[in-house]
Amino acid sequence: MSVDVAIRKALRDDDRHFDLDVAFASDARRIVVFGASGAGKSLTLRAMAGLFTPDTGHVRIDGQTLYDSAAGIAIPPRERGVAYVFQDYALFPHLTVAQNVGFALRPGWLNPPRRSRDARVQQMLGLFELGAEADSYPSRISGGQRQRVALARALVAEPRLVLLDEPFAALDPALRGRMRAELLALQQRLDLQLLVITHDPADVDALRGHTLEIRDGKVVP
Repeated sequence: MSVDVAIRKALRDDDRHFDLDVAFASDARRIVVFGASGAGKSLTLRAMAGLFTPDTGHVRIDGQTLYDSAAGIAIPPRERGVAYVFQDYALFPHLTVAQNVGFALRPGWLNPPRRSRDARVQQMLGLFELGAEADSYPSRISGGQRQRVALARALVAEPRLVLLDEPFAALDPALRGRMRAELLALQQRLDLQLLVITHDPADVDALRGHTLEIRDGKVVP
């Protein structure tokens, strides 16, 4: 599966001027985008997911155009087949683990029923070893378990590309190594295509993907 991104965005406010001008293409199953905080990594990910609209450019996944300013194409986020895992996981605190996982399968903003579960949700709970936590709320589970819930929610709708925004930054150092290994094992087992952004060189070394560096809004040659 190919990823082809070329986007530009000028951000202006009273305190900051920032120009995003990112272009890259890759056929790798695991892409790692490395850079310091504020370099433009998250903006790039959000543009790919449809959560942020560039001024000009295009986003193409596996040959399908998701965004093209010249052609007037901007496919809505829910129709892109792209899953986004936020840095803070963005779990709904009022929903159980199972409901959070099932949320991606519901139209609009309807909350999944608490007792009746889709078979795909059950499958994800088993895959991520979250069966015992299915009826727990996010505040009652560990950081590693919250990350698993966020990944399960991202994967339940069978996306073609998973975008992970600093997936290990919220974890304590002792847990990061374990979760990196779990992510690599999961990718191999499910044959996922991942794009991970990080500011941590240890993530780059561990994930061993096609690595790109973004600095001051541009990909470093």
